Amino acid sequence: MEFGLFVQGYVPATRAQADPQAEHKALVEETEYVIQADKSGFKYAWASEHHFLEEYSHLSANDVFLGYLAHATERIHLGSGIFNPLPQVNHPVKVAEKVAMLDHLTGGRFEFGSGRGAGSHEILGFLPGVTDMNHTKEIWEETIAEFPKMWLQDEYQGFQGKHWSLPPRKILPRPYGGSHPAMWYAAGSPSSYAMAAKKGLGVLGFSVQKVSDMEWVVESYKGAVKDARPVGGYVNDNVMVTSTAICAETTEKAKQIAVHGGLNYLQSLLFRYHDTFPRPEGIPQWPELIPEYTAEVVDLLIAEELMICGNPEEVLRQCKRWEQAGADQLSFGLPIGIPYEDTMNTIKLIGEHVIPQIDTDPVHRTTRFRDAARNG
Repeated sequence: MEFGLFVQGYVPATRAQADPQAEHKALVEETEYVIQADKSGFKYAWASEHHFLEEYSHLSANDVFLGYLAHATERIHLGSGIFNPLPQVNHPVKVAEKVAMLDHLTGGRFEFGSGRGAGSHEILGFLPGVTDMNHTKEIWEETIAEFPKMWLQDEYQGFQGKHWSLPPRKILPRPYGGSHPAMWYAAGSPSSYAMAAKKGLGVLGFSVQKVSDMEWVVESYKGAVKDARPVGGYVNDNVMVTSTAICAETTEKAKQIAVHGGLNYLQSLLFRYHDTFPRPEGIPQWPELIPEYTAEVVDLLIAEELMICGNPEEVLRQCKRWEQAGADQLSFGLPIGIPYEDTMNTIKLIGEHVIPQIDTDPVHRTTRFRDAARNG
């Protein structure tokens, strides 16, 4: 199992009210988390694309953010988590161009994650008159298979669809070194996993789940992807799952960080904006907040495998549960409401004590898939 992290530009009101430079500092700090992850042996970093989601995510121009990191990192693969290819949000040709450009700037280290967006407040802002988020599925389905054609055809044959069109044109630049970056889909439900498997796409599992709830979904994906009819040049047989992670020198310190990290507020914002995610029983409606975490709540979250938290030995054991469940990649949504020093320490400790015990392959999984396609 490989390791990654994802960042999103979290700027809670408490931080913004205390510091007029809070937004700037949050964005800069998150570049530093990725740079440290690169040094610490993480293989992937994912940057979200969100719009209008005050406090929860101020990372809207993730292509710019990733362009900076392309120069600031050496080995880590940089991924869009996601680029939204709905033509009303980002024209598909512009998305294809950005992906190819980032593929060059990273020297082939770019990962193309796409999706339809997870919330009505965000996406329906671009779709005046539309009230049903299911409408976006039709638009995304119409678009996703066109990207490999734009990248690989000498002159793109053009497209005439229901939601967008383009006459024949040369789409430039071409991806770096032949073939194209691995393609992923942000999935939040079992049906989305099945659809991704059918199309030969890797899954970005950003939805909130515990290990035992994910095992059968991962198993189902693995069975279905064997019969994939890939929309791209190759099958990206890959399931990435996410979990919050806090690692410290002692269990007591890690739990103390969790208790005082304001994690309930981040979770409340998640369910405020991501109204397509499954809502667990007991989650209140915004503006009512999930209660603040106590030591007992943190212990329960760890026991229920909803949070990775503890000293390096404990974190290693908790990560191995995801490996046993069949995950190909575990990416940490770092608890970015906690102090900078504690987050950096989590990255360093996981890199030193956890990753070497689980991920012993020096080559990225997606690199193997891409190289095989490039070599025929």
